[in-house]
Amino acid sequence: MLRAADLAHRLGQDAEAVCSAYLPNGCRQGRYWLCGDVMGTPGRSLYVLLSGERAGKWTDGQSGEHGDLLDLISLNRGLDFRATLDEARQFLSVPTRPKPKRAIPVRSGTPDAARRLFAASKPIHGTLAASYLQSRGIVLPSDASALRFHPRCFYRSQTGLETWPALIAAVTDSKGVVTGAHRTWLDPHGGKAPVDDPRRAMGCLVGNGVRFGVAHDVLTAAEGIETALAIKTVMPDMPIIATLSAAHLAALILPRLLKRLYVALDNDEAGRFALKRLRERFQDSAIDIRALVPKTEDFNADLLTLGQEKLKEWIGQQVVQNLEGEFSAQSYALYMANPDETSE
Repeated sequence: MLRAADLAHRLGQDAEAVCSAYLPNGCRQGRYWLCGDVMGTPGRSLYVLLSGERAGKWTDGQSGEHGDLLDLISLNRGLDFRATLDEARQFLSVPTRPKPKRAIPVRSGTPDAARRLFAASKPIHGTLAASYLQSRGIVLPSDASALRFHPRCFYRSQTGLETWPALIAAVTDSKGVVTGAHRTWLDPHGGKAPVDDPRRAMGCLVGNGVRFGVAHDVLTAAEGIETALAIKTVMPDMPIIATLSAAHLAALILPRLLKRLYVALDNDEAGRFALKRLRERFQDSAIDIRALVPKTEDFNADLLTLGQEKLKEWIGQQVVQNLEGEFSAQSYALYMANPDETSE
């Protein structure tokens, strides 16, 4: 049975026929097949070499994606690796794998599908997703490994399947295992995509979240990714988790050795209920749960409205309050000088 490399070579030998079948809106020009993208959109951004030793190699000049014809078929049809090999074998009229050994397709929305999406995405630095977050006033944390960028992430609308660039965030459990993914679809100019629901999560979310930093005895929990990153921008040493909704915030699984949890609320009833539910869940524990309240609707809006210094001051005032709600100027000054030593 032909291996992947052999199939890619065979496809390259018949590259024009492959392009005609999978990119029918394209056209041949000289030694290349030109098309808009791997989905077959009319245009000239993507070009496939049709002859020579590198026949079948392609590059999308707009997105930077590249690969061989197996990669193109996979992206064009939305197939996993094994299904792509079967598709290629069928196209070349060569035997497919024996049916008893056929891999079970990965259902969309599952943790496995989330892991595949995250693995298929690229590091966020220098991408459209990074520019989007910067437009929200956010400075990427030193460890942004939980965030990635996908240039063509599928979006299922009422009219069918679309592709948009997307910010991809990994949802992980307490052991760091990816259990889900969050997608924020973007338009090519760096804002949110003009779709009905530009934010969607997939996988196993309850109890888990998007993590920035490693929590030991202190942790801040927020609902949204941008809210968490806004706080991380002004408190870079604070470990933070984004739970993706108020309901998931209320159900968060806390680290075993945690002593204090700051709950960064959105300014609405759902956020206040999540705080109440967390306090009820851990009322018999030694965990000190305190609220952080924004001046506007959420902390990302605060960052854009107040700026970094004033937001840091506003959060700092809340962090150093004692249990009676009194404020110590000496403690606040110490916090502003070295937040790590005063957050325990």
